[in-house]
Amino acid sequence: MKLPVPAPQLADLLGKEVDPNLLLRQRIGPEVAGVYEHWDHLRHLPPSPDLTSLQWWAGIKLARMGRARAVPLLDKEGHPFTVSLTDTMLRKLHFLDREAAGLILGADQDDDASIRRRHLERSLIEEAMTSSQLEGASTTRRVAKEMLVTGRAPRDRSEQMIFNNYATMQSLAGARDKPLTRGMILDIHRRLMREAMDDPGDIGRFRTVEDDVAVFDKADPSRILHRPPPAGELPERLQALCDFANDANEDAFLHPIVKAILLHFMIGYDHPFCDGNGRTARALFYWSMLRSGYWLSEYVSISSVLKKAPEAYARSYLYAESDGADASYFVSHQLDVLIKAVNDFRGYLARKGQERKQSEALLRPDSSFGGQLNHRQRALLLHAIRHPDGEYMIRRHQAAQRVTYATARSDLMGLAAMGLLTQHKRGKGFVFVPVADLSSRLNGKR
Repeated sequence: MKLPVPAPQLADLLGKEVDPNLLLRQRIGPEVAGVYEHWDHLRHLPPSPDLTSLQWWAGIKLARMGRARAVPLLDKEGHPFTVSLTDTMLRKLHFLDREAAGLILGADQDDDASIRRRHLERSLIEEAMTSSQLEGASTTRRVAKEMLVTGRAPRDRSEQMIFNNYATMQSLAGARDKPLTRGMILDIHRRLMREAMDDPGDIGRFRTVEDDVAVFDKADPSRILHRPPPAGELPERLQALCDFANDANEDAFLHPIVKAILLHFMIGYDHPFCDGNGRTARALFYWSMLRSGYWLSEYVSISSVLKKAPEAYARSYLYAESDGADASYFVSHQLDVLIKAVNDFRGYLARKGQERKQSEALLRPDSSFGGQLNHRQRALLLHAIRHPDGEYMIRRHQAAQRVTYATARSDLMGLAAMGLLTQHKRGKGFVFVPVADLSSRLNGKR
């Protein structure tokens, strides 16, 4: 990845290259067509006929300065990072505040809690897998899901990374009411990196002056993209991060999603660990979202979006560092990632809802497949579609349907033979549960 050209700073332009009065007359905004552009790209765009590229850039910087808010988090030179929330960003925050939460509530308002648990399990598996793959895990989706669903032990480093991510994500909900501390950050790292580092001594400890830690370009390992602050500054920097996360000494309101994004950003920027910084950063983002009441974050996977465009993820860090500690580049990128993740989940819900409707239609007595089942089997499958964690036993089915034991057994064994239920031994009897992809299998019976 090519390092971006450092952005000229406003103080260096005003009075030299640029007339401030000219900029004020132009009424230049902080974005270009809704994009928070960096000088590295903007210098190649055609400016207004009345402006040079540098004048245009100065006008943009002036507009951003009017919106900029400093946060109590410092870059390597001791300058506070700033965030300039544009109208575009505010619209995206409004979407995430209102539309996304309503989407998930409304989608399952008629469903059993078991369906919501299935959605949550899917999201946790997706985030655990893709967050690990961003850091080099190579296990396939099918194998990862099989490991996590069955609970078998990991077989190699890649599977261990995914297992650790999954267990950590599950634990975050229980820590949502706890204040962030350096000990908690260490504990998250310890959970994420258990049996997944070359040197076990690096697990659950901050890097020291003896650790030569830098961020290298994966395409060209000889190129350093970022060298984090000195290790000796970490105690003070991480305490400032904890105070920021816990709303300590905060006089003005900062949107909770922006705060969660900045926690993500700072762990990546400070790089407090020898390895596992990205996974820790994303875990802290989820913790902060849950702490602020954004339960929707449990249902979406940001890493699945980041994995599709890892260079844009890295570039948003580089843009912030190369333009006067302006973290707005990272905030803007992460808002797009969040909205994409929410829309992906919207599509998933729509597909599952359509599958369910088609399955229910297929089970009507007058349908070709429904006609092959008796009314008891149709009723059981309709219940199973809406209660995917349901369990069915011969004695219970016999009592509910008021039939003989042999008839009840025939009903359940028949559905198992069709591949719609799975059969497990429990004590002296059998338990039947719906297959994980029941709606898909029913639709395959057309």
